[in-house]
Amino acid sequence: MTQTQGLTETTYDELRQIAARYPEARSGLLPMLHLVQSAEGRITPEGIEACAEILQISAAEVSGVATFYTMYKRKPVGDYHVGVCTNTLCAVMGGDAIFERLKDHLEVGNDETTPDGKVTLEHIECNAACDYAPVMTVNWEFMDNMTPQSATDLVDDLRSGAEVTSTRGARLCTWREAERVLAGFPDDRADEGPSAGAASLVGLGIARERGWTAPEVEGRPAVTAGHGGSRTGAAESADTARAETETKVDESPAGTKHVDAPSEQRGAKGDAQ
Repeated sequence: MTQTQGLTETTYDELRQIAARYPEARSGLLPMLHLVQSAEGRITPEGIEACAEILQISAAEVSGVATFYTMYKRKPVGDYHVGVCTNTLCAVMGGDAIFERLKDHLEVGNDETTPDGKVTLEHIECNAACDYAPVMTVNWEFMDNMTPQSATDLVDDLRSGAEVTSTRGARLCTWREAERVLAGFPDDRADEGPSAGAASLVGLGIARERGWTAPEVEGRPAVTAGHGGSRTGAAESADTARAETETKVDESPAGTKHVDAPSEQRGAKGDAQ
């Protein structure tokens, strides 16, 4: 294979390793593109050609995938990709204000990078973390319950080189390092930090308290909340959050239980960041 400019032989070997993981090699295209971004900071023509050659598909097919998914970037990305959720709930909870403040503070527009190459700012769609709105991400790690002030403090810390930890995850790494993890090469940080917070686990705590179970499926036994494992710190946090949260349980005509939790129920992290 003719090595394209910008990709090392080590990267080629790792691209082949990814392709070899799958019964159909072309199934490895998504992680291969993440590896290209890890190596080159974006999706490059060279990276597209390399993936196409290894998978024995056309460059047009690779390009079609790379331009479809928003996580693949055609322009260089900074050390930290900062995403501000501006979907409906985060927007009304302050996401729009956060995004406007960061644009002014960083002096960049959407999908632009600061001159020092440290931060790329982008408004992003729903991150399925509405219980912690407004939410930001840094290299796809959550930063919860943000405010305009905590957001500016966060990007200042990132630009200064200070160590920052995700609200529900590991210490933040660079964008290229995160892309390498997405390509399937772990950085041994998977067990750092909590994976879920109390607000996300309230439903689990209620289910355990009331003995609710999932219905049987194709003869398999019903599963009880928490079945097969001991109580964890996260589950205990959920029970604590449950005790502090007023809930109303009604029986519908069909016998289905519905839980209404007050809208004020949010994470306790506040503006810790």
